[in-house]
Amino acid sequence: MRVLVVGAGVVGSFNAARLKDVGRDVTLLARGSRFAELRQHGVVLERFGSGERTVTRVPLVEQLAPQDDYDLALVVVRSSQLSSVLPILARNSRIPNVLFLGNHAAGPQDLITALGRERVLLGMANVGGARQDAIVRYLWSRWMAMLFGELEGGPTARTRAIARFFNSSGLPARLIQNPDAYLKTHAAGLPPLAGAAYLVGGTVQQLARTPSAIKLCLESFREALRALRAIGVPVKPAAMRLIEWLPLGVLSPLMRWLLASRLAARGAQPHLDAAADEMKELTDQFRVILRQANLPSPASDVLFAQVDARFAQDVSHQARPAIP
Repeated sequence: MRVLVVGAGVVGSFNAARLKDVGRDVTLLARGSRFAELRQHGVVLERFGSGERTVTRVPLVEQLAPQDDYDLALVVVRSSQLSSVLPILARNSRIPNVLFLGNHAAGPQDLITALGRERVLLGMANVGGARQDAIVRYLWSRWMAMLFGELEGGPTARTRAIARFFNSSGLPARLIQNPDAYLKTHAAGLPPLAGAAYLVGGTVQQLARTPSAIKLCLESFREALRALRAIGVPVKPAAMRLIEWLPLGVLSPLMRWLLASRLAARGAQPHLDAAADEMKELTDQFRVILRQANLPSPASDVLFAQVDARFAQDVSHQARPAIP
């Protein structure tokens, strides 16, 4: 199987390097300064905790030509970057399977419009972490499976073949039904978490020490889950329904413990720091869902405004001229 990985952040770099390390035919598409970094240094992975570092030379391309031939494109870019990637993929009709991994709550219609329903697969990423310059610091274990599936229905011959490919490459993969519901359920918790963290100063550690903000975060998460059910989207996996069922008196201490953990510091915090644009994109997507559901969302209104403010601050900072 010839694989093109589109996107050279944490998820793309990790999966491309792991596939190359076991001898798979994989190419990594990167652009701009990231392409230059990879050409100079290779894919540099550093495992959180142990500090174990590896360097893998993955074949690189800076663009996808209409005639380029791959069996699978693994697309791992932020939700806010999809609009720039879809036209590139649409110009190439030779890739029959395009698997999108990442946070996305807007549904697959834009993907279908650009590529055609028969080419699109959806899934959830299998690794976390952060990239600092050329080094990708990743958080991964074998229980972090790649979850993916067809837009509708159960496993098919092609999804089974793709799952076998990843599993035999040392990257656990599991087929799921209704991956869009999984993506929406997962994304439902991200704007509340980001907004609550921004509200108290920007870190998960500060959030862990602020019970009122944790409560607001959980209430917003519940509003988002209720909205999904109201518009006919099931909460997936079923265990996520515990967010609605368990009393806040039980959920709040659990969340406080999780936010104070090294896992949150290494997994969630880097993403909040680096992806205000994605948090803004997901927030706007859930605003649409909440409007469709026509349900009250007082907690989300408060926290979504915090995401807006952080995004505006980042944009302002990037636009500010450098001091000579």
